[in-house]
Amino acid sequence: MTDFLPNASADRSIRRAAADLRGTALLRDPHANKSTAFNSAERQQLGLVGLLPEKIETEEAQIQRVLRQIDLKTSDLERYIYLSALLDTNETLYYRVLMSDPKRFIPLVYTPTVGEACENFGHILRRPRGMYLPISRKGRLKEILRNWPVSDVRFIVVTDGERILGLGDLGVNGMGIPIGKLSLYTACAGVPPEVTLPITLDVGTNNESLLADDLYLGLRQRRVTGAEYDEFIEEFVTAVQEVFPRACIQFEDFAFAHAEPILTRYRDRVCCFNDDIQGTAGVALAGILAALRVTGGSLADQRFLFLGGGTAGTGIAGLLAKAMMEAGVSAEDAFGACWLYDKEGLIHAGRTDLADFQKPFAHVHEPIGDFVGAIETLRPTAIIGVSAAAKAFNQPVVEAMARVNERPIIFPYSNPTSRSECTAEEAYTWSDGRAVFASGSPFAPVQYNGRTYTPGQGNNVYIFPALGMAIYATEARRVTDEMLIIAARALAAQVSQDDLDAGLIYPPQSRIFRTSLAVAREIARFIFDQGLAGVPRPVNLDAFMAAKAYQPSYVPA
Repeated sequence: MTDFLPNASADRSIRRAAADLRGTALLRDPHANKSTAFNSAERQQLGLVGLLPEKIETEEAQIQRVLRQIDLKTSDLERYIYLSALLDTNETLYYRVLMSDPKRFIPLVYTPTVGEACENFGHILRRPRGMYLPISRKGRLKEILRNWPVSDVRFIVVTDGERILGLGDLGVNGMGIPIGKLSLYTACAGVPPEVTLPITLDVGTNNESLLADDLYLGLRQRRVTGAEYDEFIEEFVTAVQEVFPRACIQFEDFAFAHAEPILTRYRDRVCCFNDDIQGTAGVALAGILAALRVTGGSLADQRFLFLGGGTAGTGIAGLLAKAMMEAGVSAEDAFGACWLYDKEGLIHAGRTDLADFQKPFAHVHEPIGDFVGAIETLRPTAIIGVSAAAKAFNQPVVEAMARVNERPIIFPYSNPTSRSECTAEEAYTWSDGRAVFASGSPFAPVQYNGRTYTPGQGNNVYIFPALGMAIYATEARRVTDEMLIIAARALAAQVSQDDLDAGLIYPPQSRIFRTSLAVAREIARFIFDQGLAGVPRPVNLDAFMAAKAYQPSYVPA
C-alpha cells in the first residue's frame, strides 16, 4: 500500500465551505461526506442520527467494502462506473482507495479503461462532473466559468475531444480524459482535488456514429474550425486568466492541426502545457535514460526512429534533441539523430506535405516507403511508436531492430491497448529476449526461455502529476521544456537496479506517490532556481512540498 505522509495538510476550502452542512445535505456532499465513519458525537451534532446504520466504521473497513464490491464486477468498465459513483458520493474514500493500490486502480480510472469509458460516455453517465463550454455560447465564457463553485482553481485539464487517445473524434465523450487525468494529479502526486477543474470545449463532432446516437450529450453539429475556432480558444484562455488567475491549463487530446499551434500561441503568455506533446516527451526521455543503463552508451550515441510524425512524435524528438544538446551534442547532430516515419513513409527534406513543426526533423535523404527498410538503412538504436497503428511493430520490424542492435529499445507508446504497436510478449519473443521494452498501455509479465520479463509502462502518469504538484506548490508562472528534462532525469533516477534487472525501466506504479513527490521536488527546485515561482523559496523544500500534498483522510467535524 502507498505510504501516506505524516502531518501533511492541504488547502481545503471546499471542506471549510461545507462546514455548515447538516443531515442529508451533508451526506450528499462528496467533499464532506464520511458516510458510516461519522462518529457518535458528529452524528448527534450534525443531525445524522437515524440517517446512517448504527455501526461506526473505520476508513479501512470502508475500503474493504469497496474492494469486495469491485471484485463482484464482471468488467473493467463496470469497475470504472462504480469508482466514478464513489467519487460522486465520497471523495476522500475514493482517493483513499486509489492510493491504497495504484498499480491496480490507475488502469481502472485511466488507461486503458478510460478509452472504453469515453466511447460509451453518453450511455454510462450518472452525474455530470466538470464544466462543458459549448461554442454556441461563445462570448459568455467568463460568465459560465463563474458558475464553478470554487474560486481558486489551480489546474484545468481541457480537451475538445477531437483526438481522444488513439480513438479519434469522440466529441464531448472525451470528458472522461480530463476527469481521469485530474484524479491522477491527486492520487499520484497529492494535488488537492478541490483546486482541479476538468473542462470540455464542445465545438461539435465529425463522428457520424455520435451524431446519430440519441444519447450523445454534445452539440449535434459538425466541428467548427478556422477563425471561429481560434477565437473560441482565445476567449477560453482569456476567460480562465480573469476568473482563475492562478490556474495552469493542461491542453489534452487536441488534434494534429490544433495541438502545436495552441501550445505555441500560449506557452509564453500563460502557465500552460500540452501533455500529449510535452508530458509524452518527458516520459519517453526518462525511459531512454533508464534504458541506457541496460544497453550501455551515452545519449549522444543514440539514433531514434519514430513511427508517427504528429505532435507526440515531434514533441518527443524535440525534447530528446534538447537533452542531447545539454549533453554537448551540436544542434545539427542532435536533431539529425531523430527521424520520423508516417503513413506517407520517411519524413525527409524533399517532402512538400509537412507542417512547420515537422520540418526540423525532415533531413536530406532518399524516400523510404517501408518501415523495415528504414530500420535497416538508418540503424536506429530505438524505435518509438506514437502512431495509434495497432501491430505496426510486427515480427519483421522487431527482428530488424534485433539484427542491428544487441539490445534494441522498443517503445510502443500508443494508447489504448488495442492501438499498441506491439505487445510485450511479441517484443520479447521476436527479439529472442533482448528487447528493452516499455509501452503506453500495461502488459502482464512475460515468460520466455525460462525467464520472467516485467514490462514497464511508459505512461504520462509518471510526469504530469509530478509537474502539476511542483506548479501547485511553487505557483510557477510558466512551464518550460527544461522542466520536462528535469522531470525526466529525476524519474529515471528513481529506477533501481532491481527494477532494471526485472525488465522495468520505469519505477513500479506501486511506488508512484513517492516517485512523483521526488520528481516534483526536483522540478520545484528548478522553478525556484530560475525565478519562475510565485511564492518565496522555502528554507526546507522537502517539508514545504510534503505540507502541500493532499492526504485522503477524514477531517473532524
